Amino acid sequence: MISAVAERYQLHPQTLRLYEREGLLKPSRSEGNTRLYTDDDLERLEVILQLTRELGVNLAGVEIILNMREKMSAMQNEIDRFVKMLNQEIAHHMQPHGEAPRNALVRVARKPTSA
Repeated sequence: MISAVAERYQLHPQTLRLYEREGLLKPSRSEGNTRLYTDDDLERLEVILQLTRELGVNLAGVEIILNMREKMSAMQNEIDRFVKMLNQEIAHHMQPHGEAPRNALVRVARKPTSA
């Protein structure tokens, strides 16, 4: 709840409401319309507070930084999926020959080039 979060992080509840209005935090709501903060919300709040309190970043800057962090995370997930798929493809193509992908890559790298 907003009062517990405000107390825990030594904030005024209006500050949390401001962060919500600015789109920096998006707590869920109970049936009674009470704000409910998840662990992810609290982690995001901690980043916001570190940026504002320790680094002096204004809310516009915080928004840009948080958006960039989300984009970087999405890109890292795409890279991870691509690498996993690539490893599976390499393993799949090497299995019929009884070779491990690592050995095949080493052999290709050592193959002499024709002059």
